[in-house]
Amino acid sequence: MSRLVLPQGLLAKVRSTLLSSNDEASAVLFGRAVEENGRLLRVVVREAMFPTPDDYEARSAISACLKPTFVAVVAQRAKQSGESVVFVHSHPFPLNEFSAIDDGGERVLADFLDMRTPGITHAAMLVTPETTIARVLGAGASLKVLGAGETLIFGKGNEQGTSSDRFERQVRMFGKTGQSRLAGLRIGIVGLGGTGSVIAQQLAHLGIEDYLLLDPDQVEFTNLNRLVGAREGDVGRPKVEVARDFVREINPSARVATYQESVLLAGVAARLLDVDFIFGCTDSQGSRAVLNQLSYQFLVPMIDMGVSIIASNGVVSHMAGRVNMLAPDLGCFVCGQLLNPEAVRVDLLMDFERAADPYLVGAREPAPAVISLNSTVSSMAITMFLDVVLGIGAKARFINYNAVTGMVRPASISPHPQCYVCSARGALAQADAWPRPGRLK
Repeated sequence: MSRLVLPQGLLAKVRSTLLSSNDEASAVLFGRAVEENGRLLRVVVREAMFPTPDDYEARSAISACLKPTFVAVVAQRAKQSGESVVFVHSHPFPLNEFSAIDDGGERVLADFLDMRTPGITHAAMLVTPETTIARVLGAGASLKVLGAGETLIFGKGNEQGTSSDRFERQVRMFGKTGQSRLAGLRIGIVGLGGTGSVIAQQLAHLGIEDYLLLDPDQVEFTNLNRLVGAREGDVGRPKVEVARDFVREINPSARVATYQESVLLAGVAARLLDVDFIFGCTDSQGSRAVLNQLSYQFLVPMIDMGVSIIASNGVVSHMAGRVNMLAPDLGCFVCGQLLNPEAVRVDLLMDFERAADPYLVGAREPAPAVISLNSTVSSMAITMFLDVVLGIGAKARFINYNAVTGMVRPASISPHPQCYVCSARGALAQADAWPRPGRLK
């Protein structure tokens, strides 16, 4: 299902404003439709406009009609900017679906906008005291509503039922709605190595049904000490295929799309625009920079993790892990100074640029790695994810783990108000108004 995604705070403002009245109320959202090969992936909302009382032609407890002059202003902006428009209205009464009157009004709006903004997809959204739903404007296909932030807010219709007794112990914790919500998510995992393979394993046990796996590498013999699900016979196979097979061993009904490609490429990173949530499990600064921008630019919430071990001659001096979430209202890697600009530059060089760079000498030395530390950090990431989606009480969104001292310490990154990635002045919710992150080839 395609998505209509907006910052969590904006969704809350729209709901509270429209539902504060006993009469139906309206709002207009502006954003951009993201499409690939003629298929709508998501509508990314950036801004809301609330009509004044004078902008209504008629309004009552069961209807609201905006003046043609107001709609004309909206259409003119969309024509000039290329933006998608989302017409929102409320039902202050308990009707959690679009009505026949809504259907008729939308068709008129859709015809009007088709003439003035040809080729642009628009949407309609309904808020009620109980839920939020959306669809393509003109009684079209349903859109999954997601509010992205420290938590992931869901509209109606994002759950799919599961009757399997295998999740009975989880249902005791999450409830049937929570378990169904997990089953209705599509998850992207970038990097299927030491942490990514553990993430895939745990998501499969949790009941996630739909995956998109990205990793350009094949299994090497030295990976077998930490690559969950890999055997000696898998050496030489793509890591994404090994992970796919392991996920299906755990959950045979899982749908798993695999791409043996690098997320450093803009066209590959764009595959993640068709997921609800990302786990970043890479070990390069360039891939983190690409995912950092993509997460905020297209409102795809993400949890990233990293592991660090420093050892010399068998003596370990440093063992640590980090887990943090990227989403609106949370500071990004740039704000937290967690990216090395030179390492990002090197990772994003094209092959001919790399060959011509006089400062690049030799290959990167492999870092120490052990499955226990990878598994600890991955489990922290999964627990954080469960709170983001289900609200289980694990509130930290940035965790530092020192394995030497045994300390787990929550932290935070303050968003910079002028950050070029995560602020309203930067890439936040810009979608395709900005170039997609990553190198071209």
